[in-house]
Amino acid sequence: MEVGRGLDAVFAPRSIAIFGASDDVTKIGGRPLQFLQKYGYRGAILPINRKGGTVQSLPAHASLAELSQVPDLALMAVPPEAVLEAVRDCAARGVRAAVILSSGFSEMGEAGARLQAEIGEVARSSGMRVVGPNCLGAIGVPERSIATFSVALEAAFPNEGPVGIVSQSGNLGSYTMRLAVERGIGISRLLTTGNECDVDIADGIAALAGDPGTRVILCCMETCRHAGKLLRALAMAREAGKPVIVLKVGVSDAGSAAAASHTGALAGSDAVFDAVLRKAGALRVPSIEQLIEVGHAVAVAGAAGLPRGGRVALVTASGGFGVLMADAASAQGLELPRLSAATQARILSALPYASPANPVDMTAQVSSRPELLVQVLSAVAEDPGCDAILLQSAYAFQMPRLRDVYLAALEQVRRDHPAKPILLCCKAPRDTAAQLHRMGLATVETIDVACATLAALVRLGTADRVPAEVVAALPPAEPLPAEPLPADAFAGEAGAKAVLAKAGLPVLREATATSREGALAAARDIGFPVVLKIVSPDIAHKTEVGGVVVGIASEEQLGAEYDAMRARVAQKAPAARIAGVLVAQMARSGTELILGTTRDPVFGPVVMVGLGGIFAEVLRDVALQPAPVSEAEAMRMLRSLKAFALLDGARGRPPADVAAAARAVAALSRFAAQHADTVAEIDINPLVVLDQGQGAFALDALLVPATTTKDTP
Repeated sequence: MEVGRGLDAVFAPRSIAIFGASDDVTKIGGRPLQFLQKYGYRGAILPINRKGGTVQSLPAHASLAELSQVPDLALMAVPPEAVLEAVRDCAARGVRAAVILSSGFSEMGEAGARLQAEIGEVARSSGMRVVGPNCLGAIGVPERSIATFSVALEAAFPNEGPVGIVSQSGNLGSYTMRLAVERGIGISRLLTTGNECDVDIADGIAALAGDPGTRVILCCMETCRHAGKLLRALAMAREAGKPVIVLKVGVSDAGSAAAASHTGALAGSDAVFDAVLRKAGALRVPSIEQLIEVGHAVAVAGAAGLPRGGRVALVTASGGFGVLMADAASAQGLELPRLSAATQARILSALPYASPANPVDMTAQVSSRPELLVQVLSAVAEDPGCDAILLQSAYAFQMPRLRDVYLAALEQVRRDHPAKPILLCCKAPRDTAAQLHRMGLATVETIDVACATLAALVRLGTADRVPAEVVAALPPAEPLPAEPLPADAFAGEAGAKAVLAKAGLPVLREATATSREGALAAARDIGFPVVLKIVSPDIAHKTEVGGVVVGIASEEQLGAEYDAMRARVAQKAPAARIAGVLVAQMARSGTELILGTTRDPVFGPVVMVGLGGIFAEVLRDVALQPAPVSEAEAMRMLRSLKAFALLDGARGRPPADVAAAARAVAALSRFAAQHADTVAEIDINPLVVLDQGQGAFALDALLVPATTTKDTP
């Protein structure tokens, strides 16, 4: 089924039947009927009540069969045991969509879940879209279509505007709408999906992506039930140029349980969700307040409000405020470039006592001659090293003497520089703020929130520079191999590296020996110096039992170290099965990374890269992406690491071969996608990255088999 299909019947129905319609406006079946009449819905309202008669002054019908017309939308507020029959009747009659407000389904246990599953099957077999059950419903603001009992509508109906809201939680979605309305934001659509027996949050995002009246999508999400649908919906929004801002509540503990590999411990499912959103070009925010503020800024400023980079000019009339702004902007990762000499000269020609570098302190002079604001802002807006402007004013918009001059100056700057993002940090009366918003200038009241909002706009504005490589179900980059992996792939390091080498992972020469003499022969063939490693299916971390010896330079040393290692391992892991020793070429020194994959329960295989060695789980400096990734994506993952400076030649170090590291990440991701059904985790720790042009090599590897059937994401 096409994601988002058929929701026009939910948002813009020509007629609405209300099952369980009531005269009591405090009941779930009474409130929507009251709202529809109160706020002027122009379509047909068809109350259905088994007693017939009239309901809230409208003629009521005892059943759907009595209606002379087929409604577009059925709104259900009847007991759960009556819902299934009503849904079947609607499907048989050709009703296009149903919104089930009633509760008592999967949230109540096994019996309710079975009933909900039957409703979902009716939806799938008939093509009728079903929202819910156990949801707060939907609103189409331009059409004044109301399929909700939300108390948020008791006082007033939202103003029409560009912000669409989709939420799994009814109360959270309704509260988001209320906060948006209080913030002066106009609403296009509200959809709450509840238990999601048919319509889910991905359908809502996709429908809003195709809605002409929606420019920005606010999303409140608890979980993702269908990874492929969500990725398709986010891709649709991206292609339509509509930013998706996500508040994800509830951090899953699925990834925090003990895992067999470092990768499993490092890649929790919440981090995977972050990676999926980044790859899809969506923005995740940490709070409902930031959801509202970023949504407001995008809705007000449109495309002009999305910076093309993170270089920000701060403009204020106070040195103290300038310092506060600089601290807050830096904490959000924004760059504060020094303005060009030409820009500074223009500022000083207007305000000789200003501080023109960045932050720009206009000083109190601007209060006596506020028209100079045009000259200062124009100079800053035309500086090629500036991507956005944050203008702070403590009092100007509250003082009649200054307000009109500031408004006129900003209107001129906005007209002369329509593509330069400008965010205002100010406290303005509602009518003044509305006037600024009409100019396309978003307002935020506090410095910290303003800088956080601007940083979020930067992430949205730069997201579309990353190629949209989001696909429906993350298929492998190459066909699945014809034969399954050999059993010894999971038995230990040697088998794991053998299959990974065939997949394109770089490894050093090595051989497995089952005796002292065999180890000596292998070392002669490989060439000294060599490394000795114990081979055992029961020992995942060899260093912990003394099972690794490096730098063996001669046959005499090898013989002694072989005997000593076997003795140590026998003492520290007496129950471990020993398959022999691995004799490996000694690697040159380089920068150590950890590489790995894990299998997210929703999004499937995920590839990870980070600082390696013993610090992997301590520093937790890792980058994640759904697998497979291209070499270009792998390079972006590496560059996102805080430790990238170590690879890039920090403090006189020679640059590392990051291209080889990126090739290794991409190859591992393809292997993980190809073997998603049989491999749960892969751990390569370390991947030693040599100097530029000299390659990278996996020194240790572990494959963890999938022990349970994997649901296709």
